[in-house]
Amino acid sequence: MEWQAILTLLTLVGVLSALALTRVAADLVLMSALAFLLITGIIGPVDALAGFGNPGVITIATLYVVAAGLKETGAIQWVARLLLGHPKTQRGAQLRMIVPTGVLSGFMNNTAVVAMFIPAIQDWAQRLGIPASRLLLPLSYAAILGGTCTLIGTSTNLVVDGMLQSRLGIHLGLFELAWIGVPLLLVGGAFLVFVGHRLLPDRGGVTEELDQVREYGVEVQVSSPGPLVGKTIAEAGLRALTYGYLTEIDRDGRLITAVEPDRTLQAGDKLYFVGAPECASELRRIQGLRPANGSVHKLEVENHQRCLVEVVLGPEFPALGKTIRDSRFRTRFNAVILSVSREGRRVSGKLGDITFRMGDTLLLESSHQFVEQYRFRRDFLLVSALNDSTPPDFHKAPRALGILGVMVLLSASGLLSILEAAFLAAGAMIVSGCLTASRARRSVDLPVLVIIASSFALGNAMTATGAAEWVATSLLGFGPLTPWLALALVYAMTAVFTEVITNNAAAVLMFPIALALSEQLGVSFLPFAVAVMIAASASFITPLGYQTNLMVYGPGRYRFTDYVRIGTPLALLVGAVAIALIPRIWSF
Repeated sequence: MEWQAILTLLTLVGVLSALALTRVAADLVLMSALAFLLITGIIGPVDALAGFGNPGVITIATLYVVAAGLKETGAIQWVARLLLGHPKTQRGAQLRMIVPTGVLSGFMNNTAVVAMFIPAIQDWAQRLGIPASRLLLPLSYAAILGGTCTLIGTSTNLVVDGMLQSRLGIHLGLFELAWIGVPLLLVGGAFLVFVGHRLLPDRGGVTEELDQVREYGVEVQVSSPGPLVGKTIAEAGLRALTYGYLTEIDRDGRLITAVEPDRTLQAGDKLYFVGAPECASELRRIQGLRPANGSVHKLEVENHQRCLVEVVLGPEFPALGKTIRDSRFRTRFNAVILSVSREGRRVSGKLGDITFRMGDTLLLESSHQFVEQYRFRRDFLLVSALNDSTPPDFHKAPRALGILGVMVLLSASGLLSILEAAFLAAGAMIVSGCLTASRARRSVDLPVLVIIASSFALGNAMTATGAAEWVATSLLGFGPLTPWLALALVYAMTAVFTEVITNNAAAVLMFPIALALSEQLGVSFLPFAVAVMIAASASFITPLGYQTNLMVYGPGRYRFTDYVRIGTPLALLVGAVAIALIPRIWSF
């Protein structure tokens, strides 16, 4: 093995280590690898930058605009309202949810589907009297499985299809993957409905006011002078709140934990309330109370312009590992943190001393512009305004769904390629008023595109230097591999990579290895390519493996072990079905 191949493999190990063990942003890691391979001469500029012109990558960028049009018009909520209904049982509710989620995820970005469904499912679960934790994780899993049903269902499928086109001249049809995706959705959905309900946690009853989706703590201070000074807790109306209850009072550094209704309030008292997110909004309406740290007054907006917002911290949030005090969150985002929830529980201790972790759910007070500005940013996986004054324009929802339907028909009929149909649909979303040009620009997730495109450089280097062939030869060196066994090995390796790094990077890195392995076995590469597609998407075991899993982590009050308990059997079931069916559909 030549030095170029050795250096490429070392670069690959470095990339995997950085993605799995550090908090460095994935796009920065992979762009650094691209620059290193280019500067050392292992690959030339054409191979290094090939991903940025790949049809699959450009299609993903265009589909972000289409998904944004569906989101802005509330098309998903509109469809959800029509299809969810009012089932009588928990199984019926799961079935009603899994079917539309799976179908919609086949035609638009599954991350967008989950983001729009989360608040709808929370309200629906409360009306039905079902814990939201019994529905939100199946929502994520159904979106993942639904994305495997079509070529545009997930970015991974488009990435692998783009590599098939550029390397081998093979182009998959829009619904070709349905032969494997639909059985996986049916089998996975049946597992979630008939077996998963025994494994899903029940994190509180939604019939109790304080057992809603998340538990928050809100700290306020009695203003001086003010109308509440000298009044008792009961007289001030703080004993009959709808969404929260008073747990303790901090009076000049002395903590009063057993707060009786007849205790008199004094100027400067710090009151700590625990309850649902709406508790903060309820307290804001009480004259004589103000946020304990006083930071709300530093917001550059008037009170009537503020709104309460929930956000879930994503992997690209710049202050992960820092305390709230050190992060300068208020200055950076022009928003005040009222509370932090982690794994469904209020994080105790002083607010400023809390250290940010990925997946934390923050309750913020900010301007209405915050939602528009950060809805499509990678800092937050989910941005949801609790008192949003700009609801979706629902009367345009049928128009947006019609544009999506035309795009699918044009692509499925072969009249246009997926890229051409996506360009037309994106333009139609803007021209028809479903989406403004500025929102279309913000909807494109640039870091994801950089991750995918820069991954191509590493994949090309693996092929050009012979590193992929060496890995394939080493795998064959362990013993004679039949095509079925080799397929299972490729699937397993891709699935493991997906749990520790991004799904698209896992697909791009495994593609050349799978190609070299199929060539050495003298069999068709197509079943191996499909296995890489499916395995790269089938991330169920950890909340970090796939973005939709992390999005429901806080809202569902889940714990890491919940994913392991239900995701492990689901991953094994999906893997077994995929390995058994793929060669029967795409023969070796």
